[in-house]
Amino acid sequence: MHHTPIRRALTLVPFALVLLAPAARGGEADALPPAVSNANAQLLSQFAQGGASPAVLEYRRKLAEYQAARAAFDAEAGAYWSQISEKRKTRNAKRRSGQQVTLDDYVLEHPPLYTGPKRPVNPEPEEAPERPPRKPIPVVADFLRAAQELYQFTPQRPASEVEFKRAYARYALASGLTREQAVRVYSFETGGTGSYDVQAGIEHGGNRAISTAMGYNQLLTTNSVELLAEQGHEFVRALSDKVARSSGPARQSLEHKLAVLKKMVAHAKSVPDTWSEHEKIANTAQGWAMHAMVLDVDVGPMLQTHKLLTSVLFARAKGYTRPLTAAELEMMNLTGDGTGLDMVTMPQAMREQVPTSNFFQRGGYERNPVAIRHNTVAKLLAVTDERMDSNGGKAGARELAGVFWISDVVPAKLP
Repeated sequence: MHHTPIRRALTLVPFALVLLAPAARGGEADALPPAVSNANAQLLSQFAQGGASPAVLEYRRKLAEYQAARAAFDAEAGAYWSQISEKRKTRNAKRRSGQQVTLDDYVLEHPPLYTGPKRPVNPEPEEAPERPPRKPIPVVADFLRAAQELYQFTPQRPASEVEFKRAYARYALASGLTREQAVRVYSFETGGTGSYDVQAGIEHGGNRAISTAMGYNQLLTTNSVELLAEQGHEFVRALSDKVARSSGPARQSLEHKLAVLKKMVAHAKSVPDTWSEHEKIANTAQGWAMHAMVLDVDVGPMLQTHKLLTSVLFARAKGYTRPLTAAELEMMNLTGDGTGLDMVTMPQAMREQVPTSNFFQRGGYERNPVAIRHNTVAKLLAVTDERMDSNGGKAGARELAGVFWISDVVPAKLP
């Protein structure tokens, strides 16, 4: 932004408008002194020749005010978010060296929010900047097509929703998730009504996908690739056990599924184990085909389980042995294990003082009205619990809770 032209606009434009104002009142202009009338006429002539109408001048004045206000805000916000970043680095360093994190290691002020004037609308036509067309978000049909084309494989869909829920409950309990964790996270992620193949945006009357997040715990394509890379050995082992217990046509189908799963796992492991590398695969047909496994009645429950279980195991590996509440687990599920654990390990007294902004990047925070409105760790966990409570009474959540009760007393066989 060029500051000098803005300052000129702020000083000269209001003066020009003051000169124009009497002329705009029609008959009153005749009563003005000749010198002022002549000045107005000359100024209006300049507008006509230069194409700058009073409306355009007013727009330019408001634009200058907006740009000045926005620049001041960006300077203040930039300093705040730099401090957030530095504090985060300090906390990470202290944890690596085994030091205790204290209240002083967080920014305790809330971030500045822009309250200045809105950007004015230009009264003159503007040439819209050319933007590349937005890539369409793939949906279930795309995942299935990719699996068929690349692997000649179609996921085995459950005969009913409750069949998938039973498979999920059995595997989740046998793997170490609790009923409360699984059911309450499902209630939060799907609104208490989601099916095993529900996709973000195509729910509750929606008809346009807003992301690739799918299923009870809303796995993204990148989640599926990453889980296959990191937990694929467990999936292969569990499915191999099921193959060994089967016979006839069912065994043949399972053997084909196992062969496909092994190929997917090998491909997911072929790149460095980082989110960015897995994301590259996820944005291709290969990643879509892997994501189709979320729909499979044998592999899907394993993917859904490990989406949460990895966070439980991460917390345990970091020395946090107390069982995670569902809301705490959801924080790790939403924000990532490292950031989520930062909130989870915080004493209640600190939770009530530490702003949620400490756990976000600036862009993510400013686009997150929930984090802004519920602006401390304690408030954010509380509203998460409230949403879980309200959605827990809906049909899908009640059904899932019911099959968990049954699975809890029936010996589990994996998967």
